[in-house]
Amino acid sequence: MPDSSAAVLAAVPQRLRALRHQRGGTLAQLAETTGISVSTLSRLESGQRKPTLELLLPLARAYQVAIDELVGAPETGDPRVQGRPVSRGGMTFVPLSRQPGGLQAFKVIIPAGKVARASAMGSHEGYEWVYVLSGRLRLLLGEHDLVLTSGEVAEFDTRTPHAIGSDGGRQVEALALFGPQGERMHVRAAPRRA
Repeated sequence: MPDSSAAVLAAVPQRLRALRHQRGGTLAQLAETTGISVSTLSRLESGQRKPTLELLLPLARAYQVAIDELVGAPETGDPRVQGRPVSRGGMTFVPLSRQPGGLQAFKVIIPAGKVARASAMGSHEGYEWVYVLSGRLRLLLGEHDLVLTSGEVAEFDTRTPHAIGSDGGRQVEALALFGPQGERMHVRAAPRRA
């Protein structure tokens, strides 16, 4: 193992302890959240146990940080988020955020022929905010059938059955923010009155 890797691993115990103290948690609470025993967590934080991927992954999830941040991996020098696009349901989702939990940001690209259908409506835990960059986005939300155009925003509880698609002959590009249940967007400016 190169010296730089050894130095990164040697700093992990201090990072883990500092992160737990910063979050105000106990070893017992962390053990309950991660499924890792209190004694193993204690040995990780004291440097008596070598950090492995099997131990670091649940800790990264519990602290809602990227594993690179958890171990203090050296900076790559490139500040751009390098998310790999994911295709799902005929749409492309480009991740714009790095953290594995909490609020997630995506650029959504919907092809012109991808129409929102009531039969495709689904629901799940969470809260979503969608901003249309270009095109006409059709949002089926519960009993509502809405068309959003460039510059318009929709915010909704994802437990309400919903589906999105294009409305018209153009591709749609939108930004989507998705958060865990109960985590709503915080708008600081008052909306414009009609």
